[in-house]
Amino acid sequence: MRPKDFQLAQRIGDGLIAYDRNHRRLFGIRLKAHRDAFIEQVLESIHRVAYPSVIARRDISPERANPNSPLFDPVRAAILKQRTGQTDEAFWFIFLFVHFGKHLRTGWRLTRDVYGCLGNGAPWTWARVGSNPRSFRSWLADNRAALTGDGVARHFGNHRKYESLDAWSRNGTGEAVESYVQWVAPPRTHQQLIQAAQAEVGNDARRLFHFLYGSMNRVTRFGRTAKFDYLTMLGKLNLAPIEPGSTYMEGATGPFTGARLLFGGSTNADLERLELDSWLVELGGQLGVGMQVLEDSLCNWQKSPSRFIAFRG
Repeated sequence: MRPKDFQLAQRIGDGLIAYDRNHRRLFGIRLKAHRDAFIEQVLESIHRVAYPSVIARRDISPERANPNSPLFDPVRAAILKQRTGQTDEAFWFIFLFVHFGKHLRTGWRLTRDVYGCLGNGAPWTWARVGSNPRSFRSWLADNRAALTGDGVARHFGNHRKYESLDAWSRNGTGEAVESYVQWVAPPRTHQQLIQAAQAEVGNDARRLFHFLYGSMNRVTRFGRTAKFDYLTMLGKLNLAPIEPGSTYMEGATGPFTGARLLFGGSTNADLERLELDSWLVELGGQLGVGMQVLEDSLCNWQKSPSRFIAFRG
């Protein structure tokens, strides 16, 4: 634990004890080792969730948006594009960040090579893909063999490890990209998409998040985790005025297992997802942390409930 986190850890620990006494039993952290490990996961998640807004305040090299540079980073690229008013490109980088993910060994190499057209031609910017997604799919089909067999290691991130670079199948990257374009619906901009959602449900950050979350069912291969990660990142970078009002337990795996362990004392506890979601909203209020922090910390804690392990994948 970082020295500067001791006071925060004490506050989180006191909050857990108060919730257990005054609201609902937290059977999964009755053992001190389990409670300590959970507190450290919450701290780790607080830092991870805050990190994008931290780097958004820093100087960022233009090379972060250059797909021909080893410094390429889609999140930092999004921040750079946002700063220069290229908002559609910023949203697009966040989509690419979520769809491909960051691999523990090969980093952003897959995103970099797809976005950068393998260094042969103009990058696949939003303006280019949004105006002609079929052209992107054709390029992907022509270059899939190179992307998977040219000897350069490039992989989807851990949360996206079941994704495919197939251009034309119903479940491949080509379909994911084209369905995302259809969701935004150019020439409508991403900002106009957000404005249209506000016209439907108003400006409340949590209602707006929920509306957009549901609307993204149209995006192929964007299940519960991808939608949650995409929208929370938009909120953290101030690309959209949204925040999650729950952990969106429906369809969750790791967070659901963690929530059953926390409240029921067992990963197989007979507890309903909606019930757990409402309890986590209560717990988040008690601890003073957001839903993304709880979602992330539960997912990681259930992997090693008695000993803190920092999971980076």
